[in-house]
Amino acid sequence: MTRFLRGLTLALLAPAPLAAQQSGFTIEQVMSAPFPDELTAAPTGGAVAWVFNTRGARNIWVAAPPDYAGRAVTAYAEDDGQEVGDLRWTPDTRAIVFVRGGGPNEKGEYPNPHSLVAGVEQAVWVVPVAGGTPRRIGEGRAPAVSPKGDRVAFVRRGQIWWASLADTGAAEQLIHARGSARSLRWSPDGSKLAFVSDRGDHAFIAVYDVATKTLRFLDPSVDSDAEPAWAPDGRRIAFLRIPAGADRLPFTPQRAGQPWSIRVADVATGAGRQVWVADSGPGSVFREVVTENQLRWAAGNRIVFPWEKDGWTHLYSVPVEGGRATSLTPGGFEVEHVAMSPDGTTIVFSSNQDDIERRHIWKVSVTGGPPTALTRGTDLEWTPLMTGDGRGVAFIRAGTRTPPHPVILLGTGAARDLAPGALPADFPEAGLVDPQPVLFQGADGMTIHGQLFLPRGIKAGDRRPAVIFFHGGSRRQMLLGWHYFYYYRNAYALNQYLASRGDVVLSVNYRSGIAYGMEFREALHYGAQGASEFNDVLGAGRYLRGRPDVDPKRIGLWGGSYGGFLTAMGLARASDLFAAGVDLHGVHDWNIEIQNWVPTYDPAKQAEAAKLAYESSPIAYVKNWRSPVLLIHGDDDRNVQFSQTVQLAAALRKQEVDVEQLIFPDDIHDFLTHAHWVAAYEVAAAFFERRLGGGTTVTGRR
Repeated sequence: MTRFLRGLTLALLAPAPLAAQQSGFTIEQVMSAPFPDELTAAPTGGAVAWVFNTRGARNIWVAAPPDYAGRAVTAYAEDDGQEVGDLRWTPDTRAIVFVRGGGPNEKGEYPNPHSLVAGVEQAVWVVPVAGGTPRRIGEGRAPAVSPKGDRVAFVRRGQIWWASLADTGAAEQLIHARGSARSLRWSPDGSKLAFVSDRGDHAFIAVYDVATKTLRFLDPSVDSDAEPAWAPDGRRIAFLRIPAGADRLPFTPQRAGQPWSIRVADVATGAGRQVWVADSGPGSVFREVVTENQLRWAAGNRIVFPWEKDGWTHLYSVPVEGGRATSLTPGGFEVEHVAMSPDGTTIVFSSNQDDIERRHIWKVSVTGGPPTALTRGTDLEWTPLMTGDGRGVAFIRAGTRTPPHPVILLGTGAARDLAPGALPADFPEAGLVDPQPVLFQGADGMTIHGQLFLPRGIKAGDRRPAVIFFHGGSRRQMLLGWHYFYYYRNAYALNQYLASRGDVVLSVNYRSGIAYGMEFREALHYGAQGASEFNDVLGAGRYLRGRPDVDPKRIGLWGGSYGGFLTAMGLARASDLFAAGVDLHGVHDWNIEIQNWVPTYDPAKQAEAAKLAYESSPIAYVKNWRSPVLLIHGDDDRNVQFSQTVQLAAALRKQEVDVEQLIFPDDIHDFLTHAHWVAAYEVAAAFFERRLGGGTTVTGRR
């Protein structure tokens, strides 16, 4: 039988009174904390800005010295599904340029999760830091404010436009050029604009001269050039060169390839030279970090860049004249969020050094030497940046119970909360549990990391229902606390809610995820080349089945995207082990998903790879699927085609599998409205309540 759950009649379906009675708090309460993102520093002075997403209302906040009391500078009040991001300070620090609205899909449609008949758009805006009404600059994204402070350039449908910041004149197209523009970078004096001109199978670094209205391509080749970084004197540009033919099918392992390189070109002549090239073998495939630019032209004419020569993602620096690269962050850990000090002498970064399941903040000189820890302990910290005056380091902090919040570290004192009154009074911090780190073996013997959420009040002999969570990506890692991605902040909230209701919850960092080294991330036969992660699905189920506090007949699965793929794999190939699952926008056929990222992929022309990809997909094992499933999907998904869920639902009906569904018309992969997140999780919790028996105890059952 198929159960249909439609639209926003969800309030009638969600068992809120029962949930509140059992857990002491609701899903709405545990998801009520504002989520901070887009932390950015003013170019001078000590001010910082960020975006707070408060129950779907997204606003820009600013905090400035000496008191650093955060305040909102925009006043959007609705859960309208319109994203706010790409924050850019003006040079005088009096205004912030930003983008409101999500990007278009392949048909050019902007995400409109409320199905507004008047339509929506993605546009560049500017708002005074002192507060006031934001002014629309024009349709587009990816703004770059000129160092002169007079204009902002941005991208509209692949072309570069610009507009005045001094008046309200209409934006106009600056450059008419072939290809699609991205990575806009002004020269230090604002006289030139560098950008990447993407031509499909190759890409150039282009420079537009504002005075002469001319365009020059730097050191063009058949390769793909990216990440232009200006020299402080504005005469040279460093950039990455990714060799032609380096592309491979997505969601397949790649441990080595044709080595990438760093080049420097003369802006006046366009002539370029190689400064450094990666070694063959490990590190020959470029691996990025989270930063505004993968290359940093630092003090002393050194270029800072990421490289995983030793199998871990680290930072290195090399002289612009060339030579050997200096390792800045050696050791068995990974660097993730990276920023440079205003004077170019220091790098601040987050990593899991000495604490592999968390993130902490460190700093290191661009010339090398031992990194210095700025934070330690059981909290987590990420997205560090130095203030424009060089006196402070701002970052976002979270704990196992305390949700993410922006802070600033000044001198040697304790970090100061930038918005201390932002947490709702009814946020259930005291009702949350501290997840425990666990290790277990995949079915093939590989050691897998996870976090275990144990409900309070388990007694000897209790056997509780259990739920296993798989993150998406797969290039992700769940942590021992609240997460730095909004999507996984929400997932952590649901895991806490399920535990509060009485379920044992296991969050799995399966192979092909990050933070455990290149060989773990590029696991052999993962994804579309064999789905070796299924070993970790089985291992997680067997680990829970062997625990004395788990009822082996009541183990469920849930996850979104790649986690939906693993949920579906578990139900399709091990229905005897897993009693039910919730699959949010999961991948069910790799041959369909690959085309989403490589439109030229033709399974008929790559028969061997296509056969393996199909055999690595849940759809290939539908005949063995017996456990009930809840399918959740937005039909404007740009990451995983909605057709994946359509195809799976049709196949499961033929097998008479019990399917429930929750569909959000016009929403995307990462649901844009708070209401949709809450609705999805309320229905998921209700599904597990029915299918697994909630947090009830079965004594003596094995």
